[in-house]
Amino acid sequence: MPAPDTVTDAIELLRAQGYDADFELVDGELCISGRGALCSASTAEVERLYRFEGPSDPGDLMIVFGLHDPVSGVRGTLASAYGPLGDPELSDHLTDLSNRFG
Repeated sequence: MPAPDTVTDAIELLRAQGYDADFELVDGELCISGRGALCSASTAEVERLYRFEGPSDPGDLMIVFGLHDPVSGVRGTLASAYGPLGDPELSDHLTDLSNRFG
């Protein structure tokens, strides 16, 4: 299966694979809108990871994770900018998640 070309393609691919939740990272916790905190980002399993880099625009630096909460069994996606335009609050967590992939 070829790698997705865009962030939207990556999210659609993950949805088709059962990653149904839209995760947010709030104070180190993976949250689902309307449900509150689900698990610590440090315990989430990183099952898929897609990085997108534009040829010259730092605004094109995006990362999409396919995450699994081992306690609840919920699978979902987390997408974020990274690099110079990324959210500083997320950067440490994104680095940790990226380092645990593979």
